[in-house]
Amino acid sequence: MYDYRSSGILLSVSSLPGPYGIGSLGAPARRFVDFLAEAGQHYWQILPLVPPGDGASPYMSPSAFAGNPYFIDLDELAAQGLLTTQELDSARREDPDRVDYEHLAASRMELLRAAFRRAQAHPALEDVPDLPWLEDYAAFAALHDRYQAPFRQWPADAPPPTAEEKDFHRFLQREFYRQWFDLKEYANKRCVRIMGDIPFYLSGDSTEVWKRPELFQLDEDGHLANVAGVPPDAFTDQGQLWGNPLYDWEGHKEQVFAFWLERLGWCARIYDAVRIDHFRALHTYWSVPAGAESAKEGHWEKGPGMELLDRVRAAQPNLELIAEDLGDLDAEALKFVRTCGIPGMKVLVFAFDPVGESAYLPHNCQRDSVVYTGTHDTPTFVQWLEEGDTDSTMFARRYLRLREDEGLGWGVVSGAWAAGSRLAIAPMQDVLALGADARMNTPGTMGRHNWAWRVRQEAFNPYVSGKLREITRTYRR
Repeated sequence: MYDYRSSGILLSVSSLPGPYGIGSLGAPARRFVDFLAEAGQHYWQILPLVPPGDGASPYMSPSAFAGNPYFIDLDELAAQGLLTTQELDSARREDPDRVDYEHLAASRMELLRAAFRRAQAHPALEDVPDLPWLEDYAAFAALHDRYQAPFRQWPADAPPPTAEEKDFHRFLQREFYRQWFDLKEYANKRCVRIMGDIPFYLSGDSTEVWKRPELFQLDEDGHLANVAGVPPDAFTDQGQLWGNPLYDWEGHKEQVFAFWLERLGWCARIYDAVRIDHFRALHTYWSVPAGAESAKEGHWEKGPGMELLDRVRAAQPNLELIAEDLGDLDAEALKFVRTCGIPGMKVLVFAFDPVGESAYLPHNCQRDSVVYTGTHDTPTFVQWLEEGDTDSTMFARRYLRLREDEGLGWGVVSGAWAAGSRLAIAPMQDVLALGADARMNTPGTMGRHNWAWRVRQEAFNPYVSGKLREITRTYRR
C-alpha cells in the first residue's frame, strides 16, 4: 500500500450527470475527474463496471470481464458519425436525479445497434483494445439476444451464434473499453487513481457458469448445488440470500485459482486499485443449499485463504488491493483479515457506540486501513443521523462537532479525513450532505430505489471543491 495519506470520492459511473438517463464514460466523467483534481482528491472509487444483473445490481453480473454497454457515451458515438442528432434527442431523459432502467432496457440497445450498423460501413481508424475474454462473452450475449431467456432454458441443440450475432457485442465491448482506457488515461494524467470494485460472485446466468461450469458447485444436471449469501449481520437481521453460484474451491482448485488470477490480471489493466467485495469469503464463506427459503439455512465452509492471495500478489505485485471486511466476523476470520497484509475498511455509520469503544472510530483507525463515511450499501450519513438510534447519533454529533449552519457533510468528511487511516473515502452523497433519497442500495431489497441515484452537474462547483480541498489540506491528505 502507498506510504502517504490520501483521500478520494466514491461515485458510481451510473451516478454521473448527463442528458441520456445514466452516467457515461464521456465528457461528464472527465468533468468529474477535473472536479476531483480541483478538490485535491487522488482517488475515484467506482462500483463494478460490469453489466448489471437482476434488479440492476452490478454485483449479480453475467460477466466477470465485460463492460456495461449503458455506460458507452452517446455523444462520442455521434462524434464518430455513428449516431444522428435525432437519435441523440430520442435518448434524452428529463429526470436528472434517477436512472430509469426500464427506459434503458427498452430503448438503449436499439440505439447502440444503429451505431453498430453504421460502424460496419465505417471501420474504426484507431486500434481497438485487446480483450482476451471477448469471444466467450460475445457468444453468450448473442445467444441471450436470440433466446431472451437464461442459458439453462436454451434448446439443448441450439446452434452456435453466427459471426453477425457476435459482432454486435464485440463492437459494444471494444467501444466501451476504448472509452474506458481514454478516461483512465485522462484521470491518471490529473493524478487521480481509479479504484475499481470486484464482485466476489457472479450471476448463475453468466458467461463463466455457461462456458466454464467446472469452476462452480453444480449438481450432476448442471444446476446450482449451493448458493451464496450471508447470515444475519449489521446490514440485516434476516441474513441475505444472494443466490449466486459458489466456487468449487475443493474439487477444482487449480482451475478456480487460474480464473481468479485471470480476473485480477484484467483488473490490473483497467484499474489502479481494487476493492475486493465480500473479502471474508476467502477465509470462510456462507453456503446455502440451492432452493432454501432463507439464508439462515446455510453454514460456513472453508475458503482458499492465503494460498490464493499469495499467488495473486506474486502475479500482480503492483496491484493495490482493499478488503471489504464488513459484517460480523468470528475470531478466526478477523485474524485472517488483520494479518493478510491487505487493508480493511472502517465505516463511520457503524462507529458510534455511545457507551463502548469501536475500531471504526477515527481515533482508533489503524494506519493500514481505509476509512469511509459510508458505502453504497449503507444509509447516507445524514440519513443515518435522522433515522438511527438517538444515543448513537447524538454521540456522533458530539464526536464530529457537527454544525447545522456549516452543513453536516463537512463535519462528517472532516472526521474521516482526520482518522489515522492512510486512505479516506466519502461517497459523493455524504460530501453533499444528502439524505435518504440519495441512498444507493438497501441490501436484501429490490426495486427502483436501488442503484438509481444520480448527482447533478451543479454539485461540482467551486465552493464544494474548495471546501473539500481545504479539509484535505488541513488533515494532510
